[in-house]
Amino acid sequence: MTAEGGDRRVEQDYVDQLIEVVARTHDPAVTEAKALAYRLRRLAHRLETDIKRELTPQGIDLWELELLGCLMRTEPHHRLSAGQLMAQLQLTSGAITNRVAKLEQNGWVTRDLDPNDRRSVLVTLTAAGARRAQEVFATKTNTEYTLLSPLSPAAQHRINNELRTLLLSLEGPA
Repeated sequence: MTAEGGDRRVEQDYVDQLIEVVARTHDPAVTEAKALAYRLRRLAHRLETDIKRELTPQGIDLWELELLGCLMRTEPHHRLSAGQLMAQLQLTSGAITNRVAKLEQNGWVTRDLDPNDRRSVLVTLTAAGARRAQEVFATKTNTEYTLLSPLSPAAQHRINNELRTLLLSLEGPA
């Protein structure tokens, strides 16, 4: 089966089948937004599932790698407050507390009171945490590349720009 795709006809995917029903009762703009939302959710789920599957044999969870990655990107001290981690990872304070505690048990991070604000906790990446993250970053990167490689680099660039515009309208600038 095919679905209209501008001037060319393309194969239908699962979302096209769902949208055929929605299109009967919704405006075309609403239908297009719904199709995009479905595809984004399906792609995000697939990406997360594939990355988790590849990381499991290496004994690390995706959330662990993402938290370590947040700290690695923070130059020069590889340190963030718990509040900054909450914002970057879009998690609750309880989730951050639990996750940081587990990483601390593994020796991958330390927690210290902020000397400038004793109510705040600073989370710092340890040398062992940095080594562990470096060991498995390539697995995550290769999985992302493989999953997205059917799109040309130009298409990836165009989609990145469009999604950036959307995220800026929803979240504001970094």
